[in-house]
Amino acid sequence: MKYSVSFFAILLAIVFIACGPSDEDRARTKLNFAKVLLEKQDTTAALLQLDSILKLFPKAPYSLNAAKNLMAEVNFELLHRKEAMLDTMKNRIAVLENSFVKEKTEFDRFTRYIHKRQTFQRAWNRSFIQVHLDERGELYLSSNYHGKNPINHVGLRVYDGGDDAKTDSVPLGDPNNHQSDFMGFKWEKVTYRDGKDNGVIGFIANYADRKLKAVFLGKGQNYIILEEFDKLAVKDALALSKAIKSKNGLEKEIQILQKKLQIN
Repeated sequence: MKYSVSFFAILLAIVFIACGPSDEDRARTKLNFAKVLLEKQDTTAALLQLDSILKLFPKAPYSLNAAKNLMAEVNFELLHRKEAMLDTMKNRIAVLENSFVKEKTEFDRFTRYIHKRQTFQRAWNRSFIQVHLDERGELYLSSNYHGKNPINHVGLRVYDGGDDAKTDSVPLGDPNNHQSDFMGFKWEKVTYRDGKDNGVIGFIANYADRKLKAVFLGKGQNYIILEEFDKLAVKDALALSKAIKSKNGLEKEIQILQKKLQIN
């Protein structure tokens, strides 16, 4: 009797497995769910569902083929959409570039964008905040002090009313903290690379319509009111930086989609 019960249990299990949903059924369920997601404009989730069919159900030929065809259609549509976005971004960059001059010397690895309102001729004999941008979209800030006496500044604070933003400190002796003498004047240039502007760039761009002030922070202090054209330079550079990085991102996405379509 004991063996009969065991045999009966095994037989039931075999029957249950045999009667359960096949790979084709389960793959078809995922395929239908992917179609629902596409109707809801959730392309990313739909592609994940289709991709899972290829990985989980290689022995479901009908659903597998349908999933491949649908993926190709979706990727083809995405490719055209990204290409249109890229064209739009290139046009935006062309417009924004009108505010800059491009320069690449023997010491530069990448082409630099110099705002037309912050060229050397406009900036050599004043204290001001300068924005720096290159062809990769990399953006950073520098504070430039010009005066009779050194202040040994290591940072910068920009403010108006109760709103302000402050850079990280760049200590004296750091390669990004440069000092020199010229024609009886002291020159100090502190450069805030790799995010050391600590949000000052965005602050200036966001509040460019306000009468922003700045204080050069160090052993001594120097106060300035930001010129309208310096605020505009920061705002324009931030916009161009975002556009360049967006273009670069779209170009990479397009390359990936093109490869996927070639495989399919």
